[in-house]
Amino acid sequence: MMAINGGRASLRLSVASLRAHRRRFAGTFLAVLLGVSFLAGTMMMGDTLRASFNTLFANAGGGRDAVVRSSDVISVSGKGQGVRQPVDATLVRQIQKVPGVAAAAPDIEGAGQLIGKDGQPIGGKGPPTIAGNWIADSKLNPYQIAQGHAPQAPGQVVVSRGTATRGNLRIGDTTVLRTPDPVRVTIVGLATFGGQDGMAQATYTGMTLGDAEKYLMPRPGDASSIPVRADSGVSQRQLVDRIAPVLPKGVEVITGERATAESQRDVSGQFLSLFTTLLLVFAGIALLVATFSIHNTFAIVLAQRTRDNALLRALGASRRQVLGSTLVEALAVAVIASTAGLFGGMGIAAGLQALFPAVGFPFPSGNLVISTTSLVLPLAVGVLVCVGSALLPAVRAGRTAPLAALRETAVDESGTSRLRAVAGVSGIAAGVALTALGASGTPSVLVTAAGAALTAAAFIVLGPVAAGYAIRVLGAPLARLRGVTGALARRNALRGAKRTAATATALMIGVAVVTLFTVFGASLKATLNQTVSRSFAGDVAVSAPAFGAGGSGLSPKLAPALAKLPQVNTAVGLGKGVARVDGAGRQLTVADPGALGRVLDLGKVDGSLNGLGTQAIAVSSGQAAKHRWRVGSTTTLRFTDGSAQRFTVGAVYQQGDLAGDYVIARQAWEPHRTQDTDTLVAVSFRPGVSAADGKAAVEHTAASYGNPTVQTRAEYAKSSASGINTMLTLVYALLALAVVIALLGITNTLTLAVYERTRELGLLRAVGQTRAQLRAMVRWESVLVAAFGTVGGLGLGAFLGWALVRAADATGATAFAIPPVQLVVVLLVGLVAGVVAGLRPARRAARLDVLRAVATE
Repeated sequence: MMAINGGRASLRLSVASLRAHRRRFAGTFLAVLLGVSFLAGTMMMGDTLRASFNTLFANAGGGRDAVVRSSDVISVSGKGQGVRQPVDATLVRQIQKVPGVAAAAPDIEGAGQLIGKDGQPIGGKGPPTIAGNWIADSKLNPYQIAQGHAPQAPGQVVVSRGTATRGNLRIGDTTVLRTPDPVRVTIVGLATFGGQDGMAQATYTGMTLGDAEKYLMPRPGDASSIPVRADSGVSQRQLVDRIAPVLPKGVEVITGERATAESQRDVSGQFLSLFTTLLLVFAGIALLVATFSIHNTFAIVLAQRTRDNALLRALGASRRQVLGSTLVEALAVAVIASTAGLFGGMGIAAGLQALFPAVGFPFPSGNLVISTTSLVLPLAVGVLVCVGSALLPAVRAGRTAPLAALRETAVDESGTSRLRAVAGVSGIAAGVALTALGASGTPSVLVTAAGAALTAAAFIVLGPVAAGYAIRVLGAPLARLRGVTGALARRNALRGAKRTAATATALMIGVAVVTLFTVFGASLKATLNQTVSRSFAGDVAVSAPAFGAGGSGLSPKLAPALAKLPQVNTAVGLGKGVARVDGAGRQLTVADPGALGRVLDLGKVDGSLNGLGTQAIAVSSGQAAKHRWRVGSTTTLRFTDGSAQRFTVGAVYQQGDLAGDYVIARQAWEPHRTQDTDTLVAVSFRPGVSAADGKAAVEHTAASYGNPTVQTRAEYAKSSASGINTMLTLVYALLALAVVIALLGITNTLTLAVYERTRELGLLRAVGQTRAQLRAMVRWESVLVAAFGTVGGLGLGAFLGWALVRAADATGATAFAIPPVQLVVVLLVGLVAGVVAGLRPARRAARLDVLRAVATE
């Protein structure tokens, strides 16, 4: 007997095995291909968008060599670069006298939202809605006239071409610009930004300098900043050094490069980082699901080749050679599939680049950019996932004893061992306890995450033990409903509990993540409904819905106008301001504190909201406890204009859901305001006024203030949660890939099982089973596996959703909700997916030639 020697023999064995069993690795190949494609496509798209934005901002800001602005900035959540006080526009004349300055101009920028042809506001769902003065110097103005002319008279505006397209507006059209006071404007020109139709999703409206001062600045003669252009031969650094000495205290000058970088980071950097991180997380989930599918495929294939490996050992092959041969197979599949995945990623990135403009996300155009990292990292991850998933089955194959060639392969019962059962149950108990500990009292995200991870791992360990019990319960109706066919499907699923669990685990992970986000989204909706029901005491809410930095808000003149209606008892506008409180930037709610309690339920109030005036503020009980304040305490507020003022805590209220943590009277905010705007007007009706009559009267008056949305309390709560539905839709779309990979795993496992049971299936056909019955048997087996994975995923996902809600609930105000309808839909989708996954293997099984199948060894 000749021994098998050398690495070349092992390599030849690997190649021969791949050729002989290439169809058995089809599922593995597709799983790696899809996972790597998603990862590579995400990274390539991020590279392309970053490069496109870099080019866009470089082109747009190329003429600005320096920018003069206020040096003091107050940063709060959702305000991008923060809030700065305007600068005195008369500084332009001083700056123009500085040697090396070619041009300088006041630049006014604020919020301004155009109304489209259909009467609906354009934008406002994230990116900013920008309005400002049109700068005549083309090198200082990042926008360039593409059609028409610059604004020359009051009421004339230039809008970005992308804004006009989205609003179906043309040159010569008259519309309304919310500043937030409604302004009738006529479009006289269309502009581009850096050669593009606009600055990504941001909208832009350019006005005359006089109109911009009137509608966007608190005082005439103010400007947001002053861009400066240098003479030929003067560098940006030199220009900054020359301008700095002539500037007053509180005003700074920065280079144009720095200003461009800050704008780019504000507009694109944060969004791109969040967006690409989100995609990478879901790519990781897809690859995790692929790991289980790949591991299961190799485990089944190598179990089927036990006798082959035993014969190799008997002929002299060492354990290392069998192990190496198996890993070479995995490596070959990994390299080929990952390389194909890179090309797939290029296709995904190019497709997304073309898709974004089609669905209303006009990202900057540009050629596809592919960095070395975007090629090397997905390739390395794909190879690592595939080879790593095959490692344990390969080690097991290397341990095959030569005598195994003389006996039939025993069914692997290791999955149902007592040790596994004890370890799984203990792990789940410890994970649940740790999660509950982290979610109770003062929530700890770290402890909760550790408990959730331990619970998920224990679920996987316990899977083979639970599979036997679960399949018996889930398959019990099959024997009665489908007779012998159902009983055989149930028996087949029970035959290898470990295999069934491994196959179902991939789907369980995908369903668990879907369920987690579904439960979390439902809890957020319930929290918003609870917040509005608990805190909103008015009859209708007038709002201009906006997300992030978008939207222009409501005119502060609207609330007084509504208060004069005979149907209205109280109308209170809630505005927003910013200040530094004890050194930290804080959001202020600007309102009439005395009337606020009549339209919002603030809970128990210590002190009095009446008469706060210009010297006192009201704070939530949470902030009062944090700073150890009580009624009569004092604190310092520093505003963006550089002034600081001591305020007395005049009232402490319990519920700040809608009122926020700090309430300041409008007269106290007036000296420090920039562009004054309200975000909500809460209205209560007089006794005897019906909801329909009151709402109609409010809508009629509000129409002349830019036609904001007027909603009942229930409608307001529902609209507040609309963004959650958008988030869930995106999540479901991204998780679809992970579910598809899991279904490929089920399909591959059943296909391999058909190969494994060829003789058995032939015997069943020989004793009278029809092709239809055989197809049904395989399909029902697939449904049982999918049902086990789906039910397990629902349970695990619901628990993880509860943990996430509790861990994120720092205030104790978040409601936990289980959405039964959505979860039933997830269950049905999982069952239908099981049917789909079983179609191909069922069809293959039914096509088996009976005589050949019976003769198979």
